[in-house]
Amino acid sequence: MTIIGWLQAVLTFGLVLACVRPLGVYMFRVFNGQRVFLTPLVAPVEGALYKICRITPEREMGWRTYVLAMFGFSLVGFVYLYLLLRNQAWLPLNPQHFGNFAPDLAWNTAISFLTNTNWQFYSGESSMSYLSQMIGLAWHNFVSAAVGIALSVAFMRGIVRTDRKTLGNFWVDMTRSIFYVLLPISIVGALLLLWQGVPQNFSSYVDVKGIEGVTQTLTGGPMASQEIIKELGTNGGGFVGANSIAPNENPTPLSNLFEMVCIFLIAGALTYTFGRFAKDQRQGWALFIAMSLVFVAGFAAIYGAESGGNPLVQHLGVSGPNMEGKDTRFGIAATSLFATMTTDTSCGAVNGQHDSFTPLGGLIPLLNIQLGEIIFGGVGSGFYGMILFVVLTVFIAGLMVGRTPEYLGKKIERREVQLAILAILVVPLFSLVPTAIAAVSKDGLATLSNNGSHGFSEILYAFSSSTGNNGSAFGGLGPNTFYNIATGTAMFFGRFAIIVPMIALAGALAGKRAVPVTAGTFTTTSPVFVVLLLSVIVIVGLLTFLPADALGPIVEHLQMVKGQEF
Repeated sequence: MTIIGWLQAVLTFGLVLACVRPLGVYMFRVFNGQRVFLTPLVAPVEGALYKICRITPEREMGWRTYVLAMFGFSLVGFVYLYLLLRNQAWLPLNPQHFGNFAPDLAWNTAISFLTNTNWQFYSGESSMSYLSQMIGLAWHNFVSAAVGIALSVAFMRGIVRTDRKTLGNFWVDMTRSIFYVLLPISIVGALLLLWQGVPQNFSSYVDVKGIEGVTQTLTGGPMASQEIIKELGTNGGGFVGANSIAPNENPTPLSNLFEMVCIFLIAGALTYTFGRFAKDQRQGWALFIAMSLVFVAGFAAIYGAESGGNPLVQHLGVSGPNMEGKDTRFGIAATSLFATMTTDTSCGAVNGQHDSFTPLGGLIPLLNIQLGEIIFGGVGSGFYGMILFVVLTVFIAGLMVGRTPEYLGKKIERREVQLAILAILVVPLFSLVPTAIAAVSKDGLATLSNNGSHGFSEILYAFSSSTGNNGSAFGGLGPNTFYNIATGTAMFFGRFAIIVPMIALAGALAGKRAVPVTAGTFTTTSPVFVVLLLSVIVIVGLLTFLPADALGPIVEHLQMVKGQEF
């Protein structure tokens, strides 16, 4: 590790921190229907859209109606993308003449982008038409992120409202997420990436013969416009198979810095938005600090592991850090930072190959995902994922002092705790059970390119990433029908089986009366609370996965130290 490497992390996080307050305040005003600088430009378009779709913005929804609206929209989006991929060979903007997706791959991909996972069992540059990339994948990048933001805002309303049965209007929240937040930032960001060299065209690929006489195909396409929303919306699905390690998606250190800032941008700002909703900014900062501490610990662990190098190589007399799977443009520090940030959120974009990290270096991204999108997390989903742990924490704190737990003046009772636990159990259930099945089944082992503990890590990472709606992968696991169906199922439940109890929890809290603060009220803004929250996350989140992780990266590390190869 070097000072320069740590300064890169400080600069990146400092830029995120600088944006938290202004963007957080802006989003608070947007979702409260207050005037912002974009109102004169966007409001007429917003109003016309409501009129065409017969939406009454003032009509709010209860939690059941809110969820049903979200499910209805998601169903239409899934069918739309599935049919597009199944018929892309006969549609325009396909200069490479790519064929249609197979049914199981189209199903997996449609579920993947619907759920903001963007898991890819294909390489976009060799299988996806420009039309499918633009109106299929990029469109889902916007709307899946907008759904996450809308759900988080509805959850905020549920926490702070009293004696109410409504959480807002799903259609209004989603529309404002796109037109006031995602689209404006994406337009500016796409121009910045275009300036840095990311392609944005409809041209066919170009074959170029290098000075050594080897012909190389240079990919093009409408890439910059998709690259920005993949990072900003914490989607992560690359235009090309190599993702953000590819020079055409991420050409310079400046583009790399910008993309990392975008990954944390909205998720970090939503904590400040929550503070405004709660009328107590300390509530938002408490969540931000808890997330930040886990982020710093994760980065330090990956950076240290990759800087330490591979003992197997060092036994051969070659010293130095582990540069396998990393681009020399970015080096150890920027690759470790990108890996930490992309798995702290549900982004899943990569500028290095996680499969080539040292065992402990690969363990940290895996643990980040297994925590369930709470270390900033996906746009929106990170906030409500963390609040689920907050509910559990205040319940435990209440038991410790012998009184009914409270959060923001609301009593946390049996129903709220049951809903929180139900949502938290989704990630281990749909990560560990399919992993066990795949590890002992013929189809699960058929496309595994590595044996032993590393092969097990690849399977575990795949289902953890799918259930956590992250989308990154250990690249040694190949696709087949079993994995298309199994990971698609994990993605679906990893998204929606958490949303339903979470919104039900918001509805339950909104209907409660506020109780007065007394001397016995446990404060949720103090350092003690942050420490207790982190302790609950470690005990409930990490220890659940420890036995499985011990069979994978932990055992692999011990074997590597002993010099054992596979």
